Amino acid sequence: MSEKKEKYFLNWEESANSCPAEVGGKGLNLGRLHRYGFSVPGGGVLTSPAYRDFLQFNNLTGSINAACDIRAELVNDPVNEKNLEEIRRNINEGQVPVTVRQELAKQLEGTKLLEKPVAVRSSATAEDSATASFAGVHESFLNIMGIENIVKAIKGCYASLWTPRAVAYRRKMGLTDDEVAAAVVIMELVPAVASGVAFSCDPLTGRCDRIAISANFGLGESVVSGAIDPDEYLLQPMAELPEIVENKIGSKKKYTRLVQSGGTELVSAGSQENSDKRPVLNDNQIIEMGSLTLRVFEALGKGVVNQDIEWAFDGKKFHVLQARPVTNLREPTPPELEGQPVIWSNANIKDAAPMVLTALSWSFFRGSLDMMMNASLLAAGYRMPEGTSWVRLYKGRGYFNLSALQWGLYDALGYLPAEINASLGGHQPEIRVPPGNPFGGLAGIKRVWRRMHLIINVLRTQYSSKKIFKDMWETVELWKKQDFHAMNDQELISHFSETNPKILEYCSTYMVLGLSTGVSLYFLVQALEKDFPGRGAALANGLLAGASEITSAEHGYRLMELGKTVQMDKVALRYFTAEPFRPSAWKDEIPGGSQFRREFEEFLKDYGHRGVYEIDLLNPRWGEDPRYLLEIIRAQVMSPANIDHRAVQEAKRKTAEKEIAGKLKWGLRRLTVSRLIKQARDNAGTREMGKSVLVKPFEVSRMFFQELGRRLVERGVLDEQADVYHCAWHELSAILAGYSDGSGLKVLVEERKKMREELSLLEPPDVIIDDAPQPKAGAPEAHGQVLAGIGVAAGRASGRARLIRHPGENTRLQAGDVLVAPSTDPGWTPLFLRANALVMEVGGSLSHGAIVAREYGIPAVVNVPGVMKALKDGEQLTVDGDEGKVYRKQE
Repeated sequence: MSEKKEKYFLNWEESANSCPAEVGGKGLNLGRLHRYGFSVPGGGVLTSPAYRDFLQFNNLTGSINAACDIRAELVNDPVNEKNLEEIRRNINEGQVPVTVRQELAKQLEGTKLLEKPVAVRSSATAEDSATASFAGVHESFLNIMGIENIVKAIKGCYASLWTPRAVAYRRKMGLTDDEVAAAVVIMELVPAVASGVAFSCDPLTGRCDRIAISANFGLGESVVSGAIDPDEYLLQPMAELPEIVENKIGSKKKYTRLVQSGGTELVSAGSQENSDKRPVLNDNQIIEMGSLTLRVFEALGKGVVNQDIEWAFDGKKFHVLQARPVTNLREPTPPELEGQPVIWSNANIKDAAPMVLTALSWSFFRGSLDMMMNASLLAAGYRMPEGTSWVRLYKGRGYFNLSALQWGLYDALGYLPAEINASLGGHQPEIRVPPGNPFGGLAGIKRVWRRMHLIINVLRTQYSSKKIFKDMWETVELWKKQDFHAMNDQELISHFSETNPKILEYCSTYMVLGLSTGVSLYFLVQALEKDFPGRGAALANGLLAGASEITSAEHGYRLMELGKTVQMDKVALRYFTAEPFRPSAWKDEIPGGSQFRREFEEFLKDYGHRGVYEIDLLNPRWGEDPRYLLEIIRAQVMSPANIDHRAVQEAKRKTAEKEIAGKLKWGLRRLTVSRLIKQARDNAGTREMGKSVLVKPFEVSRMFFQELGRRLVERGVLDEQADVYHCAWHELSAILAGYSDGSGLKVLVEERKKMREELSLLEPPDVIIDDAPQPKAGAPEAHGQVLAGIGVAAGRASGRARLIRHPGENTRLQAGDVLVAPSTDPGWTPLFLRANALVMEVGGSLSHGAIVAREYGIPAVVNVPGVMKALKDGEQLTVDGDEGKVYRKQE
């Protein structure tokens, strides 16, 4: 059996299917970009096996192996310089094996590249990686024509691996010579009228909320080499399209042009009139280039790893000549955190979004998440360094910058990291802060002032909250009446441009309201602790039972009432008890005059904008697809044992009130506590209403993207309408703006869908330090099999543990069970009505589960690490929400 013949030259599609060890980072990335529909000049890669065969054919392996002993600090030693020079000379004088040369000539002739000027560029096998860029280390040759000159340039690329700077760089990066074999990219030379580099971040400041573009006339060598002062453009990426925030026109005294006989030259720009005043790109071209940069960031960097791009503009179209990860980026951070690792946590993100997020949801919401994380500090009149990264993705899931949050709240308001962690829930590390009282000295006076400033802003926001909610709700209702189907592409972008600022503004308001809830609860607990040591939290939880208008609790009660209505509506009862049950047929089976249907449609009018894990736009809203609700109602009808918690709530609340009244007679202390109780109750209701209003615009966003998905399927850009949720926003906006035709997007979508499935199987870490995931905290067990957490809803109750990982498993939960969940969002609320108690793996006193459990009056313990693994489904538990303990029955 004959051996498979080695293929030395791979076209772009073949390169995309290869690996860095064969085609190098540059060749692999260009192949992938070509596959994803980017404009990459025609060409391919001469693989690294061709380099190794060249060395062996010319008997160079011995001298090269001898160079392995050269240390970085000794590369400029005369002996070593001479040895390296000899290696380079032998390479340049060597012969390319006939088999390699013949295949190369055949492939280049087939693609007509032998008839055109080409660029011959090194693509070493460790080059352009996430850890080693090799920027400017290896040689490139431009304007090369004919097989003889191409072969000569290839040998020049091989030889450039053995310059003193290349050897020193490898040693510095800890790479062996064997790890850096030479593949070579050969691609058509773009007749560029302008060229340059672009970064999906600002490499000078480290800001990831900026796009940096450098440009000059002619070929890009003048910019890459640093030979001139180019135009510099800074853009903001979080708008409907990138927005120019700074436009600096460089002097551009020289530019690079082609030489007729081959190669290039750097010449004076004196013949170009006003080159030092004339911008290389106009505003629309700058925005288009910014959009292209973000698309590369999403495609190659997966929306996580920033990209460094070389580009060329031929007067009509932008072409990508190379793309690689940005290395050693130093992001903005407070000086006090220098030297400390960056702690990333999913403590409260996991509560609302434990899933692997779709590309659209993350790219669409990232800007608002950054704004929300910073909102409370801004409301206190405090600013973190501009460009602080507040959120990130890790293996598809969201995390926030706990280090920045802990420092900001300490430096601005005097809150210690331990206090922040207690409110967030989860088991978090703490940053180092200066020892001593944070309210001492001048810094302490400033913190007290900021607290007062924050309280004033919070009170102002609370006072206006009802009007804010009403205005936002009515605005979204107007948006819903728009006919997206009738809009052209530009009108769709204009709609986004008009609506997005209002949504972002509301996001900040919501976070300030959320802070007020935590502050009021904190002060209530502290006040009660003075008179009831060790009982403050338990009493506060009891006082809040059933005392607020919690919108997410209310929709649970409404569903319970709908179950009762079914029992009185014969047509509805027949539908809900039929086998098999067909939730999607409810409109056909239940007539419009039915009492149940009237009430259910009223429910959808009030709560149809909600959904299960509603933070991800992929998930339909209840108004679009109410099957989940209908299954919840059917479970009630088939087993009508839901618990009406209102009587229990009232009893718990009155017991707590009686205990307080018994000790605190009328006086200043009683009045103070009464005021704090009212504030805590009001703020809890306001926060949950605020969350309901926060997700109200998502209903219109779904309509917007559904139309865009339909449109792209019609154009052949996507296969299915729902594939739009696996596209990043800037990929879609580029299509709407006419910057992209969407070719290659199908490939990206399929890759993302597959990756999302794979990542969904992984158990995410709760904490990441820098880029290292930390082991999960185990469930702490004490004598008698006791699991400890945080008690967030008062009382004590027992029942069988029912481990529910997704609200879609709701039929497994029977009345009287203890609901054990990883986290909860409003989509879980109907399950609370059937539970005797709640246990959650994550969460704090302000998590959704805590607020609704307090409202319903069911005992709840949250922040029990590893509880989903520690417990067995069906085992008997007793949940003590006062002590924050979960007791397992001894077998």
